[in-house]
Amino acid sequence: MRLILRLLTALVLTVAAAFAILAFIPGQKLAELVGQQIEKQTGRQVVFGGDVRFSLWPTLGIQADTVALANADWAGPEPMLTAGRLVIGVDAADLIRGDVRITELTAIVPHLNLETREDGMGNWVFESPQAEAGAAGESATEESASFAIEAVTLNGASLRYAPHGQDVIEMSQVDLNLLWPDPNGTATIDLTVRPSGKPVRVQGEVGSFKQFLLGQVASVGATVTTQASKARLDGRADLTGAFDGRVTGASEDTGALMAALGLEPAEIPQGLGRTVEFAADTTYTPDGRIALRDLSLSLDQNTVTGEADVNTSASPLQLTAALKGDVLDLSALDAAPASSAGGAGTGGAAARGWSTEPIDASALALLDGQISLDVQGLKTSSLTLGPSRLTLAVERARAVLSLLPVQAFGGALQGELIANNRNGLSVAGRLSFAEVQMQEALGQLAGYDKLHGEASGALDFLGVGNSMDQIMSSLDGKGNVELGKGFFTGFDLQAIMDPDGGNGGSTIFEGLTASFAMEDGTLRNDDLRAALKMLKAEGEGRVGLGAQDLDYTFTPTAFASDTSSGISVPVRIRGSWFDPEIKPDLSKLVQPKLDEAEEKAKQAVRDKLSEELGVPVETEQDVNDALKRRVEEEARKQLLKFLGGD
Repeated sequence: MRLILRLLTALVLTVAAAFAILAFIPGQKLAELVGQQIEKQTGRQVVFGGDVRFSLWPTLGIQADTVALANADWAGPEPMLTAGRLVIGVDAADLIRGDVRITELTAIVPHLNLETREDGMGNWVFESPQAEAGAAGESATEESASFAIEAVTLNGASLRYAPHGQDVIEMSQVDLNLLWPDPNGTATIDLTVRPSGKPVRVQGEVGSFKQFLLGQVASVGATVTTQASKARLDGRADLTGAFDGRVTGASEDTGALMAALGLEPAEIPQGLGRTVEFAADTTYTPDGRIALRDLSLSLDQNTVTGEADVNTSASPLQLTAALKGDVLDLSALDAAPASSAGGAGTGGAAARGWSTEPIDASALALLDGQISLDVQGLKTSSLTLGPSRLTLAVERARAVLSLLPVQAFGGALQGELIANNRNGLSVAGRLSFAEVQMQEALGQLAGYDKLHGEASGALDFLGVGNSMDQIMSSLDGKGNVELGKGFFTGFDLQAIMDPDGGNGGSTIFEGLTASFAMEDGTLRNDDLRAALKMLKAEGEGRVGLGAQDLDYTFTPTAFASDTSSGISVPVRIRGSWFDPEIKPDLSKLVQPKLDEAEEKAKQAVRDKLSEELGVPVETEQDVNDALKRRVEEEARKQLLKFLGGD
């Protein structure tokens, strides 16, 4: 026991003596030694502009105020690093032997002035004069290898980063902890930056850190965490920022992620990435270009795979992609609720009238580029498409969706749909279609589900406005449609012509053709022709696409032949789409008879006047002229008689 106590006492006395010896080393002298060592190994001068004190705790070394580390020769006169206070730790054993080995650097409230030159070299890459002088010899390598800072800590740093030929980036409240225990080994890094005040933390490791600092490629692995978001990078990188490896990540709130990264906030529609999951083999080049291969991307409920190329340095972002997916749900792109198009198909008192909620189309300005998409289906609140090949081209907030073709409404569509938000929102389309089920098509697009049949035709349209109500009320365009056998529900033309031969409330036709024009949200048609059993029917009128009403007249004709025009009973349909009034239009049935009777009466009067006046009378002008001549002749006779003439 006494032996142990004596050994402990000797150890304590030795340590105390060592600290006593170190305490007598002047701080300024130690600062000079440290500065010489740093300059010897980095080629950069260290300037101590304030007080320098020797410290034993918590770090053995010196504390210096107002410290600056010179910049690279090519980077200008401003120091690369300044700090209000710098704590420099040294190895005690080496110091007692007369050597200086720096083990730790801690900077309080530092400012980093970083930049790159044209070849991508950063001013933080130290080109040691001693290492250069002995690059061909082993001694230089050993000397260079002896220089290592085992730990670097920056607290509350400000940062100015000027990449060559790009915009300057400035940040504040940057924290860095770097551990590098083996000069030829791996360094671990814990970096926190706050581009917009919210922390973005990077925790990672860099293999062969010394070679990495000299500009060589090294293995890297890093985890990035910020607001409800996390990403992992594993691959190879260099100081220029070039990277090649695998990237995975997920964000539960991309709005918060964009805000944390200091990006301009944008309202992202549901289905386009309010939440994101991502994985891809990734190549990044310092000019901001990203190549993604073996890509898997989940945007909310939608998942696609494929490949993409992105140019992040362009404004707006440039994107080219070839993607495949299952059924994509893009319902949020259309602000109108699915039921607002009409309750006719739902049987309930659904909301009538188009939605007046503003449509936020700002997402169209987020990127430019071209995306090809091969999907099993696509849904919006106004339509549902089947297996489809699509190409989306976006340029300056104008998107053109080409259908190549797509399966929709039981048939096929070809053409393009356009959304333009450059000066307010407008939508347009140029479509041709075949074998389309009209009940499904009109039900989804216009809320009208009373027409059944398989149709072919074409449609051009243009609508302007920032809500579905404004767009539908402004629609202009034209189109035509041809149907095979089908039927209308809600009225029975056959029953009107033959009460014993109706079809239970439906009008069945063998074929139907029509063309139409749209202006200011009103569709007009005057050439509908339908062939019915034992009947033919014509139609004309208007359909209020914006007002969701109609005023349309069908005129069925029965018993027509080469020698007889047959019997016609017009049927007028008017009112709301959802509860129209349907009844025979007797005015059109009776008016021709009244016109005929009136004409007969007028002819009888003209015949009588002709007899009385002694001249032919065929028109009202003839009557006026004949009366005028009769009055003049009678007046002349009376005047001659008064004057004594014959």
